[in-house]
Amino acid sequence: MGKALIITEKPSVAEDIAKALGGFKKTKDYYENKDYLLSWAVGHLFELAVPAALKDQDKWALDKLPIMPETFDLEPVDKMDGRVKVLCRLLKDKNVTEVINACDAGREGELIFRYIIQYAGCTKPIRRLWLQSMTPEAIRQGFRHLRTDAEMQPLAQAARSRNEADWLVGINATRAFTLRLRGGRGSSITSLGRVQTPTLAIIVEREQKIQEFKPRAFHELEATFGAAAGLYPGRWFDEQFSKEESELDRTRRLLTRLGLDAASAATALDPAGGSLWDEHRHAARLWHLPLAEALRAKCLGKPGVVELEEKKPVSQAPPQLYDLTSLQRDANSRFGFSAQRTLQLAQALYERHKAITYPRTDSRCLPEDYPATVKATLKSLELTALGQFARKVLDQGWVRPNKRVFNDAKVGDHFAIIPTGNIPSALNRDEQALFDLVVKRFVAVFYPPAEYESTTRITRVEGEPFKTEGKILLAPGWLEVYGREAADAEAATLPAVSRGERVATERLDIHTEQTKPPARYTEATILSAMEGAGKLVEDEELREAMKEKGLGTPATRAAIIETLIGAHYLTRHGKELRPTAKAIQTIALLKSAVPELTSPELTGEWEFRLRQIEQKKLSRDAFMRDIRALTAAIVAKAKQIKPDAHLPASEPFGQCPKCSQPLVERFKSFTCTNSKCDFSLWKTVAGRLLSRDEVLTLLRDKQIGPLQGFRSRRGQPFAAVLKLTPEFKVQFDFGSEQPQPAAAAAPSASATAEPVGQCPKCHHRLLENGSNYICEKAIGPAKTCDFRLGRVILQQPIDRTQLAKLLSTGKTDLLDRFVSKNGRRFKAYLVLQPDGTVGFEFEGRKASTRTAGKSKAKTPAAQVDFTGQQPLGTCPRCGGKVFETETHYVCEKTQADTKPCKFKLGKTILQQPISRDQFARLLTTGKTDLLKDFVSKRGTKFAAWLVLDKQGKISFEFPPRESDGQAKPASSG
Repeated sequence: MGKALIITEKPSVAEDIAKALGGFKKTKDYYENKDYLLSWAVGHLFELAVPAALKDQDKWALDKLPIMPETFDLEPVDKMDGRVKVLCRLLKDKNVTEVINACDAGREGELIFRYIIQYAGCTKPIRRLWLQSMTPEAIRQGFRHLRTDAEMQPLAQAARSRNEADWLVGINATRAFTLRLRGGRGSSITSLGRVQTPTLAIIVEREQKIQEFKPRAFHELEATFGAAAGLYPGRWFDEQFSKEESELDRTRRLLTRLGLDAASAATALDPAGGSLWDEHRHAARLWHLPLAEALRAKCLGKPGVVELEEKKPVSQAPPQLYDLTSLQRDANSRFGFSAQRTLQLAQALYERHKAITYPRTDSRCLPEDYPATVKATLKSLELTALGQFARKVLDQGWVRPNKRVFNDAKVGDHFAIIPTGNIPSALNRDEQALFDLVVKRFVAVFYPPAEYESTTRITRVEGEPFKTEGKILLAPGWLEVYGREAADAEAATLPAVSRGERVATERLDIHTEQTKPPARYTEATILSAMEGAGKLVEDEELREAMKEKGLGTPATRAAIIETLIGAHYLTRHGKELRPTAKAIQTIALLKSAVPELTSPELTGEWEFRLRQIEQKKLSRDAFMRDIRALTAAIVAKAKQIKPDAHLPASEPFGQCPKCSQPLVERFKSFTCTNSKCDFSLWKTVAGRLLSRDEVLTLLRDKQIGPLQGFRSRRGQPFAAVLKLTPEFKVQFDFGSEQPQPAAAAAPSASATAEPVGQCPKCHHRLLENGSNYICEKAIGPAKTCDFRLGRVILQQPIDRTQLAKLLSTGKTDLLDRFVSKNGRRFKAYLVLQPDGTVGFEFEGRKASTRTAGKSKAKTPAAQVDFTGQQPLGTCPRCGGKVFETETHYVCEKTQADTKPCKFKLGKTILQQPISRDQFARLLTTGKTDLLKDFVSKRGTKFAAWLVLDKQGKISFEFPPRESDGQAKPASSG
């Protein structure tokens, strides 16, 4: 009798199935019992093959685009040949009469399995295991209800179509724009894609708003009223406020009503006075100080009357269960976990600990037949820290039909993330934190809403309205799970008044504040933006298609963020994601030349049509014909593109320092309009894009700064002064003697004559010199002192006031804008040590002996958790497994407490990215391909191989014509 071959997506799932079904014997490559053979993939085993003649970047050429194979060949992913051979051998085994697809339930799992079958040429019958949970009973239940291959064909066709479409658009757009913008051979890659490019556009648009923003003062009138029962606050507001009315018309209306000069409104609201966007406008805000002063004069000391006193109950429903995106958002906001880190932890909780259900889900509901399972899961939580709340749900009978929780219409391939009822006992700190989030949300969702009493009070003084609002928590409901209790009867309540009661106007104050720019995206907020990207689509049908999906899927959004960082489009700055100059320029060009690549609408259209394929309403052939036409159109546009022609029209500006003619802005530079003059200034310096205003200041003053936002070759942010030399070259000025080109990021000296204090070491004059405060005896060839202090230390500006305090008292104020090398903000004092050096002192601690800004003391590196990751290979030094972090390839045993391994290799070395493929080649063959984008410390580009010796050390090997063939050590940072 023949056996069925079960193929899972990963080894851990195969192990779980073997345990659930029982009777299996394990061999090196598979499990076997009397009914089944059971083996596994390791994620994606295959990728669509690029034709061999077009594979290497140095073979890229515009005349070979678009690349459009009639049929797509598959090739094994690097280092997966062994697993591929095992599965092919088992699929061809004569004893195997049927194949069961047990890969993850969804498009990607379907694709992984279908490519295995295609590559092996297998034609045996297929059935599908569809799992929502990895508990043994759920697995056994799944095997009792296997799906037919015919049922899965629409999903399989949609999966293939999505992958081929992404390949066609991605590879052709990337190659075309790389060749047009960077010149092709050996150049950096302009990586483009259907999901990553619109996501990047969202972040760049926010950054441009921040850069355009100018703060503007606004005024609010705050009153304190005295009633018989006590004092209460009130704030003036404009009863006729509407965003349909322009702020200029509104200001004129109010000025006229108060008998003031309405003509002054135009001057008060001049755009030069700061940004005034719709999001800044509010009924209580005034943008013209005379208006606020006139209202205050009108009402000051005058009695008021309570015109409205309205109390109404307000309820707040519990938040819905988690899907992956909402879990990633909360974990980033609460714990600072990256989206990728949250996914790794969730995978570990699902696969290793069996503690939660399948995490890569986009549903926030459960099936309608799930109440009994929910009750059993709550019962299992009774002995945990949340046991009292789980018991209360059961005792009160709160698990009942509720479309916000149990809704078949909102359950797709998978349902929401909930606990399985298996209580894990050996979680690390991060796993425990994430598990607690899931459990709290699961318990809280069955609690009743939180109940508040909301009060709105209107007090009128001389006809002017003042609003008072209050809210008190009466019944915490679901908030009880999160530690909230009902307020005391007297807490946060307003003193009682009656309608028509006369009150005294005790105080009337004008509060003036500044508008703030929009916040930069964090991983939490960009995940929300990706999820809600459908709102940006105008077409109603496409918007509906994206309503539940957005940009990317829960399973891919984390990878998209990491891809953008790896492609040097984004950098992490604490929790913030900041676009690089490369990103800003690329998006600006694409929006003008190929706007469809930057819009979420393309994804909306694809998602709509892929769903039609799944529903058998559209053929796969029709979809792919349109994708090929789109690809050809994108390549045609790229071939015709002239980057400078796609810049917004702008007038010449400024004055060339060399010939005095105006300058003009190009795609990459600011260039003299005089064709006989060769002056040109790169727009991007050390990863920072210079604005026109900054260039004008640099040309006028011959220096500017210190400016924030530069990044070193290792990706570290720094601040510096930019200086224009007499030779018309731009250099960094860090306060040392020898100026160097800005591209080399080295210092220069230029001290002001005016002293800013007395040197604490030798008591000579202390000068402000570029980005440092420096002793006059530390400048020049005959220097006798070495004292210097940065004007910006770890992103914290040190102004002259703080310097004076440091020199006179030995200590600054507590400064709160330091940012560590790990991107974390911290507070510290700067203190003067007895030897004249400057150190940190933290709140509640003694002064650190390390020198501020020049510390050599090493803080212990944060432990890296590789849970859920697949190893990339074997460590050449100790035989451990090598994994990928955000910045390095690292041996797992670097995390050991005793005798840790020291093997690691930077993912970027001297500006040369080291891809996973090249790193794998280095581990397996001892040598990479010839890499051509290294940049020396002098700024010279060179080519070299990385080679690995028997001791696990990595060196350079140079081409014979460029060196004597001797290998030199490579930087691993």
